[in-house]
Amino acid sequence: MVYKDNLTKIEEILDLFSNISPGLVFTLERDQDGKINFLNLTITKGASKLTFEIFRKPTATDTIIPNNSYHLLEQKLAAIRYFANRIHTYNLDHLQKQKEIHIIKQIIRTNK
Repeated sequence: MVYKDNLTKIEEILDLFSNISPGLVFTLERDQDGKINFLNLTITKGASKLTFEIFRKPTATDTIIPNNSYHLLEQKLAAIRYFANRIHTYNLDHLQKQKEIHIIKQIIRTNK
């Protein structure tokens, strides 16, 4: 949820959500320096808009099936397709798209 501190009493909303079902636990994570990681995106709050970039955990390896393995070609290409589709699925600006294309090319070179 994106909200404005001066208009929203977020603690009250968190309490309301938490009381919907005792089996569900809701937590509050605030942005740090205008950025927050959500799923596999980093969302940055600018003056007039939100910008997005791909988030990778520090432990992420971006390892894919090596080209010389005996896996089916379809299986080998699945991760590359995923990385490529993600570039077009998310609302990345041109610079972020170029950054991701560079990372994908490095992944492919590393796994030859």
